[in-house]
Amino acid sequence: MSTEGRRPAADRVRADPGVDDAVRALLLLMPRMVGRAKRIPVPEELRSLALAPRHLSLLAYLLFDGPTTVNDLAARLEVAPTTVSLMVAELSRKGILERREDAADRRRRIVDITAAKRPSIADWLARGAGAWRRALEPLTPDERRMFVDTLRAYEAAMGAEDDD
Repeated sequence: MSTEGRRPAADRVRADPGVDDAVRALLLLMPRMVGRAKRIPVPEELRSLALAPRHLSLLAYLLFDGPTTVNDLAARLEVAPTTVSLMVAELSRKGILERREDAADRRRRIVDITAAKRPSIADWLARGAGAWRRALEPLTPDERRMFVDTLRAYEAAMGAEDDD
């Protein structure tokens, strides 16, 4: 009997799982997902820069959406502009980001990944982005929205437990 395509019993969830069945499956799945993400090697030229998860989100936005302002990044990251400004200053000192004047409005500064670091950052983040793309493409827009909303609800519930 072939085992090709079979998942471990712990991964199998009934077609209409109860909440406890789904929780069990996710409690087993989440650590494996985090473990695999952590095994993606940091490019050699970035290893000494002590990048934290908050930096990865900022870099991902700049990589996928292009150069933008600190205020736009703050809105996307759901943090205060001063927090983003501090991160941008830190990453600028490390040679990862650059700030330049906005040609349309000289009062604004545009933030971008430096040309020297862009290839390493793109290669590093591509594996995770590709995996998410493969997982999400078969879903309908409503299913994708529900999936993202569910992850947000999980993250918020974990944060609420930290506040207790």
